[in-house]
Amino acid sequence: MWVENYLSRQGILHDELLRTLKNQIWNCRHPSLSRLRNSVQNPRWMKHTLRGLAVDILPSVCRQWLSARLHRKEYVPPVGWVRFGSFRRMEPFSRVLGIDRGLPIDRYYIEKFLLEHCRDIAGHVLEIGDDRYTRKFGRDKVVKSDVLNLFDSPQTTIAADLTRDDLSSEQFDCVICTQTLPFIYDVRAALQTLYRVLKSGGVLLATVAGGTHPISIFDMEHWGDYWRFTSLSARLLFREVFPEENLQVKTYGNVMAATAFINGLVVEDLSRRNLDYYDPNYEVVVVVRAVKPPQRNDLRAGVVGKP
Repeated sequence: MWVENYLSRQGILHDELLRTLKNQIWNCRHPSLSRLRNSVQNPRWMKHTLRGLAVDILPSVCRQWLSARLHRKEYVPPVGWVRFGSFRRMEPFSRVLGIDRGLPIDRYYIEKFLLEHCRDIAGHVLEIGDDRYTRKFGRDKVVKSDVLNLFDSPQTTIAADLTRDDLSSEQFDCVICTQTLPFIYDVRAALQTLYRVLKSGGVLLATVAGGTHPISIFDMEHWGDYWRFTSLSARLLFREVFPEENLQVKTYGNVMAATAFINGLVVEDLSRRNLDYYDPNYEVVVVVRAVKPPQRNDLRAGVVGKP
C-alpha cells in the first residue's frame, strides 16, 4: 500500500500507528474474514454474519447442502450435479442377485419376516426348494419336514407341481413358500393347492418379489419368470383363497435397498440402518402370513373338549 511505503520513507515508525495501519490493510484485503472477526466480538450478529458470508463465498450447490444439513433434510442436488460414483456402470456388480458376493438383500428381508413368525414353523412343515428355513427357524418345534420341488433332487422328498392335484389335502401344519410364486404362471392354481394341503388352522408363510426384483435368466430359461407383485396385488390374490381376516400382508424396502439390490449389492455392502429404513414407495419384498380357518368340525371339537 502507498501509505505504508510513504510512512516508511518518512521514517515514521510509531508502533501503534503501524499496528492500526496493518489492521486496516488486512481488513481491506480480507473483507469477509474481517466481518467474521468483528462479529466474534458481538455474538448476537455471528449467525447473521455467517449466513451472509455463505451467500457471498460459497457456490449455490454448497449452500443448498448446508441448508439441508441444518434442517435435517436429505440433500437433493440440482440437475446435472448428481454424482453416480461406483454406480456409473452398465453392468451390475453381480448378475445372480449378489449370491456370489454375500447375502442377497431380499433374503435379509425374508429371514426377518420368518424370524418374526418362527412360532408358526412347527409340526409337519413343507418348504419349497430346500429346508434351510425349516431348520433355521423351526428347530426342535418341527416334528416332520418335507421339501417340495418340481423335479426330483437329493433334498427333495416330494416331487410335484403346485398347479396340479399331485398332493394330498390337509397334511401340513406350516408351508414355507419363499420367492416361488413369481416363477409359476398359473399362480392362482398354486395358491389353491397351498391352501388345500394345509391342515385346519395351518399357516402359509409366503414371500414374493416386489417391483424392483431383477429378472432371473436362469429361471426364465428353465421354468419361467412371470410375475412381480405389490402389496395390493398380493392381498387381492391371497384374498381369493384365504379369508381377509386371516391375512397379514407386509412389505420391506427403501430406495437405497432397491438400488443396491437391482445392482447386485448384498447385505454386507449396507448398514442395518440402510436396510431397515422403510419407504412404502419401494417394495423390495412383499410377505404374506395366511392362516387356513378351522373347519366347523374342529370348532365343535374344541367346544366339546373345553372343561
